[in-house]
Amino acid sequence: MAKKIRILLAKPGLDGHDRGAKVLARCFRDAGFEVIYTGCHNTPEQIVNAAIQEDVDMVGLSCLSGAHTYLYPEVVQQLRDRGVTDIPVVGGGIIPDRDMQPLYDAGLKAIFTPGATLDSIVDWINNNIAAKE
Repeated sequence: MAKKIRILLAKPGLDGHDRGAKVLARCFRDAGFEVIYTGCHNTPEQIVNAAIQEDVDMVGLSCLSGAHTYLYPEVVQQLRDRGVTDIPVVGGGIIPDRDMQPLYDAGLKAIFTPGATLDSIVDWINNNIAAKE
């Protein structure tokens, strides 16, 4: 049996709106992924600690508060600071076009904004993320 892709979903910062994250968690589970959802109000350090402890294949961040320009790169940097280079980080939320390139430059692998279909996100994961052996 093939190993399932393990995804950590997290809501960094003070953003308390988690309906979208919960929809994604269920969608990912139904697509055959293993999902760890950490809930709201996580610090970057808490997210990184959970990602390492859970040995995930990907971290998915959701932020609707506008703090994505700080929080998303901070998660990537803290992973790097801990020597973790094999856990890609993707983000989603209300992200203006002007913020896209700086987030990619900071190390995010993908950004999904409103209008991205659940199928397109699952397809991206299936095509770009591999389960660890």
